[in-house]
Amino acid sequence: MKVLIINGSPRNGGNCSILIDEMVKQFNEVDVETEVLVIGNKPLPGCIACGYCHEHGECVRKDIVNEAAKKLADSDGLVVVSPVYFGSPNGTVISFLDRLFYSANCSMKYKVGAAFAVARRGGTTASFDMLNKYFTIRGMPVASGDYWNNGFGREKGEIKQDLEGLRNARTVAKRMAFLMRAIRDGKKNYPDLLEEEPRVATHFIGN
Repeated sequence: MKVLIINGSPRNGGNCSILIDEMVKQFNEVDVETEVLVIGNKPLPGCIACGYCHEHGECVRKDIVNEAAKKLADSDGLVVVSPVYFGSPNGTVISFLDRLFYSANCSMKYKVGAAFAVARRGGTTASFDMLNKYFTIRGMPVASGDYWNNGFGREKGEIKQDLEGLRNARTVAKRMAFLMRAIRDGKKNYPDLLEEEPRVATHFIGN
């Protein structure tokens, strides 16, 4: 079992990194491999709707998005941790996820997703909602904790005082491990439940 973890913060060793470290420790305890990909310090422009990915199976911009797509294809779960800027995930994270989820040439169905938002004070629940929408549009089960997946702290290290937030991060990691193993076993034991109706793309503009 393997989980890809996206760190959306540009701060080296900041509060997002500390929260991720808690998750990694828990994943290690239950024999889940992890890889952390730091994107917050990368220049990541947004999607330009060029359609290149539909023909070539990757984003036209040859950057960390395509690298992440390959890593995600080999992973059983995805964690996205973002700092909150002006009440929402930072722009780098949004640009990254828009392009990754649109261009990745791999199935994300049944990969387990989890998101965390870290802030000084406000905007975590709105950011958490935004991040979860990426998972649900691609058929990914979402791992939940015992509260909103958020963490609090402004200066580096302050999140260490958020005992509830760090405990929740460990809880989500353990539940992700359970879900990933349950899904793996379910695919073997109930293959008929993986069969789906053909997708119908409906829009609401009349002919």
